[in-house]
Amino acid sequence: MRVISTDRAPAAVGPYSQAVGRGELVLTSGQIGLDPSSGELASGFDAQVARALGNLDAVLTAAGSRRDRVLKVTVFITDMGRFASLNEAYAEFFGSHRPARSVVEVAALPKGAEVEIEAVAVVA
Repeated sequence: MRVISTDRAPAAVGPYSQAVGRGELVLTSGQIGLDPSSGELASGFDAQVARALGNLDAVLTAAGSRRDRVLKVTVFITDMGRFASLNEAYAEFFGSHRPARSVVEVAALPKGAEVEIEAVAVVA
């Protein structure tokens, strides 16, 4: 197993890695809307989604992968009423690539985040 880390995404806030890889697979930890340089949570749902996707992209790049190599995404949101807004940003991020996805409403997320996104990808 190889541990993947980048300073272009927030450092892990607990005893885990930003991502791990084995063979051709890369599994990312959940990314929330934290700015990697300031450590501040983006303000508002849409900004958090954009930042979380940017963080995910940075981790995938560090792993030697990219967004069009993502196989599966899991999204955790605190308000399913924001599903349409999530879909807009998600569709823009992935373009014509359509990985498998689950969206789960949860009661709370780390640091008061409104969204958390994790992925499984293959190395490019």
